[in-house]
Amino acid sequence: MSASRIDRRRFLWSAGGGLGGVALAHLLGAEGLLAGEEGRAQPRPRPEWNGGLHHRARARRVVELFMSGAASQCDTFDYKPLLIKKHGEKFDPGGTIELFQSVPGAVMKSPWGWKQYGGCGKWVSDLVPHLAGCVDEMAFLPAMVSRSNVHGPATFLQNTGFVLPGFPSFGAWVSYGLGSLNDDLPSFVVLPDARGFAPNGPANWAAGFLPASYQGTMVKASSKNPIFDLFPPEDPELTPESQRDGLAVLDRLNRAHRAERAGDSRLDARIASYELAARLQLSAPEVLDISRESRAVRALYGLDEPITADFGRNCLVARRLLERGVRFVQVWSGADNGFPRRNWDSHEDIARDHAEMGRSMDRPAAALIKDLKARGMLDDTLVIWTTEFGRMPCSQGGKGRDHNPSAFTSWLAGGGIKGGITYGASDEWSYRAVENPTYGYDLHATALHLLGIDHTRLTFRHNGIDRRLTDVHGRVIREILA
Repeated sequence: MSASRIDRRRFLWSAGGGLGGVALAHLLGAEGLLAGEEGRAQPRPRPEWNGGLHHRARARRVVELFMSGAASQCDTFDYKPLLIKKHGEKFDPGGTIELFQSVPGAVMKSPWGWKQYGGCGKWVSDLVPHLAGCVDEMAFLPAMVSRSNVHGPATFLQNTGFVLPGFPSFGAWVSYGLGSLNDDLPSFVVLPDARGFAPNGPANWAAGFLPASYQGTMVKASSKNPIFDLFPPEDPELTPESQRDGLAVLDRLNRAHRAERAGDSRLDARIASYELAARLQLSAPEVLDISRESRAVRALYGLDEPITADFGRNCLVARRLLERGVRFVQVWSGADNGFPRRNWDSHEDIARDHAEMGRSMDRPAAALIKDLKARGMLDDTLVIWTTEFGRMPCSQGGKGRDHNPSAFTSWLAGGGIKGGITYGASDEWSYRAVENPTYGYDLHATALHLLGIDHTRLTFRHNGIDRRLTDVHGRVIREILA
């Protein structure tokens, strides 16, 4: 076959032996039939697309909304009348008060009012009125506890189950366990805040010691080049003919390389990753093109308002990814600790900083729930809203709030969740979890359960230890399951 005449189809056909090997390895691995070795998981059955790995799944896919910087529970979903009553008085909950960077200030009520919403009568702050309209779909966890009051370790803990770096992320574990519903798209996609990365950056969605193919694929939805190297460089010397010639030469080199290294699967794995990249060049532009969405849908997500446009675009792209078969999508609200505040870390002025972050997030997040429900997808899509820890009920510097790892709020909706309920409680100050304390391990165990996975059985052997997302912890919160 002439190198100058080879096209994409013929090139893939000519490399069929290697690609067939990749496919065979994938199928054998999915069936648990590959030879055992250090670093490989125990054999397990191939999950059905509409089932689960260990039991019948309630959810097929997950979208997680992560509020980076620590969204304040006592200014959003954890209503405490005592803060209103004691506003300006000395904060004295009893015992030692440990803060991150300040001494305890006076009790500080929320700058926003509170109202009851839905049939469940949930009290919600005026900061998030659009999400307030969705409370009957949500299960609230106001007794969440973190093991760190430092952003980096706490963010790792909520994303990987460990405070130290190097462990696989939540999405990577789901991708490893269940794979994708669409071979033309990654199984795990991350949509970072348009303003930049959260603490730890891409390590928050890394594969750790799992195979690298399970790490999150980062998509900057509002960027001209949303995925690194998605489009070929604009080079007048790079023509379709020169690309075909280059692929033909690469094919010959790959064959020679493979022939000299029998039994070495690394080249086949690299070819598989390039195959996905090639398919993404065809599939990703269509997924990311929101111009075909109706004016009503674009307005629903707030794309017509500057403050909601970026997060709204990410939420809309998340829905498009989910409906096309991506298994796990993570959407970030909040970037680094630049000034003025680019995240939820409102040490200086809670009213100023949370007002911007809340307005930018509230409408798009509520739109995602409503849109998924309207399309019949909410029943099998698990929506998770979380943050790394909470904030103090007393003031810092008069207007801000310091870190509080002892009580914060997460909520879940959709895919097997009982809506309109609250599990656990913080104390009367919104300071400590006092009823059914809940950890990130429990949140992860519950999400995996809804996906048809027993969190104690999804393991990967690394350095002689069978590692798992929930470490040696985790309890399925059955009280919030439908």
